[in-house]
Amino acid sequence: MITGIKGTRLRRAAAVAVTTGAMLATGALTVAPAQAASAPSIAAKGGYVMNNATGKSLYTKAADTRRSTGSTTKIMTALVVLKQSNLNMDSKVTIQKAYSDYIVDNNYASNAKLIVGDKVTVRQLLYGLMLPSGCDAAYALADKFGSGSTRSARVKSFIGKMNTTAKNLGLKNTHFDSFDGIGHGANYSTPRDLTKLASAAMKNSTFRTVVKTKKYTAKTTTKSGGTRTMAPWENTNPLLGSYSGAIGVKTGSGPEAKYCLVFAATRSGKTVIGTVLASTGLDARKADATKLLNYGFTQ
Repeated sequence: MITGIKGTRLRRAAAVAVTTGAMLATGALTVAPAQAASAPSIAAKGGYVMNNATGKSLYTKAADTRRSTGSTTKIMTALVVLKQSNLNMDSKVTIQKAYSDYIVDNNYASNAKLIVGDKVTVRQLLYGLMLPSGCDAAYALADKFGSGSTRSARVKSFIGKMNTTAKNLGLKNTHFDSFDGIGHGANYSTPRDLTKLASAAMKNSTFRTVVKTKKYTAKTTTKSGGTRTMAPWENTNPLLGSYSGAIGVKTGSGPEAKYCLVFAATRSGKTVIGTVLASTGLDARKADATKLLNYGFTQ
């Protein structure tokens, strides 16, 4: 009887030893939960990550500190356009000389190389806005969807719509004084606000389609009625194609803004969305976003 009990215990101990050995051999015990949960260090001055479905905060670093946003501003530009009632994505906008002059006057700001006199659809302008970060496309959209009898009045009206939308979304630390992020002293947001803005924009199917597109070729209508095939617009988002599950959203940079990125990715049905502001360089911006996405998926 005693021998039987001892034998059973020995067999159980041997089974546990075999199981443990197998788990160690497969690496099942090699990652400690505490290590997976440690928050990363990032080069950016500000960062924020949340679960897109629940809105739960997953990471914060100076998340409510106001900073210049660079071209991440264009997320709001796109959202204001997409929220227009009875929006016709195929309506055409004639490219004005003022749009190209604006690019030159702003030290050859990022642009979609739109050609004066060409007729470009609203859909094409959204791609030109979000992929190559075209300030000329932003100007065209602001001119098209603002109200007023003059171009300056229409632009002012459009920026007003941007700020009204920010207020309606509860973005208390956000203000725009430009349609493209080339600010005039009062164009700012925070990592938390920009993440919430991006989350709201990602509810729109057209926005989602545009920001996850790596390359887009527009065919515009020339002055004479012919067709012009534009050079392909390539997305400036470095995560697309390099980070598994990346679905957007928008880069930004500038002397004041430094290097910014609003990012999102989906894995196994979970979408993590976030922002880094004022990172130290292109590589650092990408590394920061990668770290925060990896961390977000462990939470």
